[in-house]
Amino acid sequence: MSTAARSPLASAGTLLRGGWEQMAVYLPIMLMGLMALGTYWLARNTPTLGGAEAKRSVSHDPDYFMRRFSVKTFDTAGRVKSELYGTEARHFPDTDTLEIDQPRVRSFNARGELTVATARTALSNADGSEVQLIGDAVVTREAATDAQGHLRPRLEFRGEFLHVFANTERVKSHKPVELVRGTDRFTADSLDFDNIDQVMELRGRVHGVLQPRGGR
Repeated sequence: MSTAARSPLASAGTLLRGGWEQMAVYLPIMLMGLMALGTYWLARNTPTLGGAEAKRSVSHDPDYFMRRFSVKTFDTAGRVKSELYGTEARHFPDTDTLEIDQPRVRSFNARGELTVATARTALSNADGSEVQLIGDAVVTREAATDAQGHLRPRLEFRGEFLHVFANTERVKSHKPVELVRGTDRFTADSLDFDNIDQVMELRGRVHGVLQPRGGR
């Protein structure tokens, strides 16, 4: 009699114990899910200061100034690649650019040829490889001899805007320019000059004066 009475109780205890064991297996997963939901809710509903910081970080305000400065860059062999001078410069963190007053840029290409650029103001990228010259802009490439021994005459570009690309040795402008090549003189409405390939493209109203070459 007592054995028969205990049998259903034992079965119920076994089922209850099995149920608790299964819950114990899944309980950590359930708790992790609840914690993840709680974290998500807090992230969506808790006010943060990040928005104000992000707005300040993208504003076009200078974060530092330089006066009477000089910045040099070097190639892998330790030789001077470019030198950038100015009376004052302002760095803008949102574009990582320098706005320079009275700039003077000296740049050496892989063959050691020197190019000098000046203007009233300039806008340069971080490493000085790209410089926009604004106001009384002048870019001069000194005379040099190429790999075949041919003389490259001195080049001088003038205009209110000149865009210099030091790494690719290009000078561009979408505004009127004046070009002096040796004793020859040209004017045009725009310019694209490639010093490596020795290709010059003058567009718009192009005028040129070619001086006769001396001969025997």
